[in-house]
Amino acid sequence: MRSFSRPAVWIACIALLAGLFTGTVYAQNSSKIDSIVALVDDDVVLRSELDIAIAGIVERIRQQGGDLPPMHLIEKQVLERLIVRQLQLQRAFQTGIRISDADIDQSMLLLAQQNGISLMQLRQVIENDGEDFAEFRQNIGEEMMTERLRQRVAQSMDPITDTEIDILLASDNFSSGEYNISHILIALPEGATPQQIAMQESKANNVYQQLQEGLDFASAAISYSESQEALEGGAVGWRDLNSLPVVFSEAIKNLRAGQFTTPVRSPAGFHIMKVNDYRDRSQVMATEVHARHIMIATNDLRGPREAMEEIREIHQQLLDGEDFATLARENSDDVTSANLGGDMGWFLPDSYGDRIRQTLESMQDGEVSEPFQTEGGWHIIERLGQREKDVTEESLREAARRNLQQQKMDLEVEQFLQQMRDEAFVEIRLDS
Repeated sequence: MRSFSRPAVWIACIALLAGLFTGTVYAQNSSKIDSIVALVDDDVVLRSELDIAIAGIVERIRQQGGDLPPMHLIEKQVLERLIVRQLQLQRAFQTGIRISDADIDQSMLLLAQQNGISLMQLRQVIENDGEDFAEFRQNIGEEMMTERLRQRVAQSMDPITDTEIDILLASDNFSSGEYNISHILIALPEGATPQQIAMQESKANNVYQQLQEGLDFASAAISYSESQEALEGGAVGWRDLNSLPVVFSEAIKNLRAGQFTTPVRSPAGFHIMKVNDYRDRSQVMATEVHARHIMIATNDLRGPREAMEEIREIHQQLLDGEDFATLARENSDDVTSANLGGDMGWFLPDSYGDRIRQTLESMQDGEVSEPFQTEGGWHIIERLGQREKDVTEESLREAARRNLQQQKMDLEVEQFLQQMRDEAFVEIRLDS
């Protein structure tokens, strides 16, 4: 059997499980008496859970070639992540979110496919690495629960309006490009006192000073940041300036790749932003096709076999030389195009589903297809032409919509998690 390197498979596992449940459980841990490192409402976080999670984070940092922060800082960050995760699981369960075995099986299959192996081989890799397969499945199920909880929070947002998109597109910065950014947050509690503000500002300034002296940004994020992406080295990803709060976009818009901001104040705390890369927005072209079709729908009065027989008769009439447009007007059940002789106009090939797209892609201009079936019924389609169209404006509007959705979602989820954490009973029992 083909052998699979541990890093390739486990990098995907780390990405799926947020970096918390991979890595080798060191042999000496098995000889220790397990202990409680945190009380989280009605549940606990065990020392063994924390050690396993730390091992996964340390392994990922080493694989990526980053600087390893002090272990006590990693321990603190990972424990906080486990606490928030435990609270999410509790809330998800309380609100009726459940993950079935079939859901987990599907995720396992996807993970295996991403690594080019079978499910059996994935299980073998996991077990050969010293992990319990049942626990691995449970961790995947729990991660799916927390993701569905975050999706539920995001779904409660108001929809993005065309007016919001127009305002964003009209701004000066939107079309200038996108920035790949990382982020460090020194958070402020809700209703922070002047003393708390001063203490956190001093901490942010200290982190900034260490960055100026050469501390790796990702290492600093892992050590000090209180944002949700801290254990990913603070990586936020690609963002348009106008998808960010103005205070952030103003701070980074003149930075070059590799540069970072001074601490920036927001209601959430003090932020240090780094620009990792920049890219211009470019023209977007798309291939459109012009086609016409005849559709015989299936319904309660006409089953699939009757529809098939009818479309075959029409196809034979076309082969005998009858006019396509005339047959479409007389027979097609597509009310949108029938009166136009079946003309569908210009459209993107995937606008009407995979089956029509696949049929069109296999045809030449002027060619008439054999009858084929979709969920709606039976079809004959004639491809009339193909052209390249500039869809930059449509692409920009879709990018603007995604950016606005991402901005709102990040804010909603961050506020939800912070509120949940503030309201929870948490007692940390780490050795001092």
